[in-house]
Amino acid sequence: MNMMDKRKFRRKYKGLSEADEVLEAQRLAEEKARKDAAEQLAQQEAAAQERLAAQQLAAEKQREAEQRAKELARAEQEKRAQEQALADQEAKRVAQEQRIAEDKARAEGEAKLKAEQERLAREQAEAEKLRLAQEARLAEEQAKEKNRLERERRAAEEKAEQDRRTAERKKAELEAKRQAQIEEQRQAEEAAAAARLAEEKRLAEKRASDRALKEAARRAEAEKRAQAREAARIAEQERLEQERREAEQEAQRRAEDQRREEELKAQRDAEERAQAKRLAEEKRLAEARAEEALRLEQEKAEAARQAELLANPPTLWQRLGEFPVNAAHLARHRIITAEREDPAYTAFDVLRTRLLQALSENGWSRVAITSPTKDCGKTFTAANLAISLSRQENCRTLLLDCDMRRPSLHRAMGVTDPGAMGDMLRGKVDPAQHLVRLGDNGFNAGRNIAFGFNSIVEPYASELLQDPRTGQTLDRIEEALEPDVMLFDLPPALYYDDVIAFRPMFDGVLLVVGGGTTTEKEIKEVERRLGESTPLLGMVLNKAEQTEINRYQY
Repeated sequence: MNMMDKRKFRRKYKGLSEADEVLEAQRLAEEKARKDAAEQLAQQEAAAQERLAAQQLAAEKQREAEQRAKELARAEQEKRAQEQALADQEAKRVAQEQRIAEDKARAEGEAKLKAEQERLAREQAEAEKLRLAQEARLAEEQAKEKNRLERERRAAEEKAEQDRRTAERKKAELEAKRQAQIEEQRQAEEAAAAARLAEEKRLAEKRASDRALKEAARRAEAEKRAQAREAARIAEQERLEQERREAEQEAQRRAEDQRREEELKAQRDAEERAQAKRLAEEKRLAEARAEEALRLEQEKAEAARQAELLANPPTLWQRLGEFPVNAAHLARHRIITAEREDPAYTAFDVLRTRLLQALSENGWSRVAITSPTKDCGKTFTAANLAISLSRQENCRTLLLDCDMRRPSLHRAMGVTDPGAMGDMLRGKVDPAQHLVRLGDNGFNAGRNIAFGFNSIVEPYASELLQDPRTGQTLDRIEEALEPDVMLFDLPPALYYDDVIAFRPMFDGVLLVVGGGTTTEKEIKEVERRLGESTPLLGMVLNKAEQTEINRYQY
């Protein structure tokens, strides 16, 4: 059943003749074909836009990869320049130290001159070894970074090539599909035209027979209706042609709008890149000027420092390195004796005074700080006590992290990668290179405190602590730096034998007990293990509940 046989069609066009019905059906078919062609054209336009967006995205990724490579190359050049500047400064420092040492050696005699020259030679050899190791590490990092950039560049190029091939393949498929659709549409139009011509021929023959059979008046009426139909057909053809021209004009307009948008976008992108390049150049120039000013200021300060060194040669304590101090970091790790905002700092000041009195009465200087079990706060106590001791101007304090099972003192003080305490105790690293002092700070802590940090876990910690080399290193530190108090942060006494193994190295013990966690039995067991010959300088109760420290504020 065709469309003309349906009841809905007959009910709507029941007043029309068969020829009119055929023409109406043809008109509807042509209108449907036109709509289908418009939809296909819209789909083709959407596909073209997607293809263009993919190509633009690939190009943008490639530009980003090239920009990243340029930035990394520039950063590498700046890094090499900084390394060269550091090497030059190090050479100047070594040369200046050598001149100072030679002047001092000539004043003290030939024997001290020879000893000082040997020490300087060792320091230079170690410095050269460290410099060579650093250069090798930097070269390895640069090679890794270069390889990574090369891999990223190759991946970006391969992806861009793959995207280009995919876009070309899709373009070819769409072109083939469009040609097929055009061919199908042409065949459909030819078939419709043939059918229309055949129908017109049949209608003409029928009208001729009707004119032969009917009377003259009927023939005139039929001719009139045929002329009207022909006029309608011609009008319909003209309307279809007008719609086709309008569709073509609309497509051209859209293509022109898209081209203008692409040109505007390309222009905006070029302007943005030029603006970014100009800003980057201005930033680079500003940074260069700032670096030059900073370099001049540093050279001026270095010259002043060198002049001061020539006038007053520094002691070994003064030559120790420094680490930056962040008050906010110390506050987050509960180092309350730094800024003294928490009133509980007074408890550590009291502990400091009593400890100094006890050490002075007995002529002692080495104090071990431990706890029965973990999480009692021994490192917290050691750090706060050390900062409190540093405020005594006539008291030089040294705090060593000897908990080589779970080192944590460096994290509490905000130091990263401080090195291995074990290497210093074995004599592989000079204490003057490992120990560091507090840097400039805003809470007025004294410069007479030094720390020995550790970030390497030692698998044989107790064996190292009772090694004769450890005792020799500590004696050498005490002889060279002359600290008034040496604090040792040790592991829990009941977990390992580290405290017992280290017993010959210290004079007395401070035992930190945790409120609500440490039991009386554990405290007695610690005392039993240490023995009666080990002086217990005191017990510090930490994490106590229901304390009223505020009532002691003045």
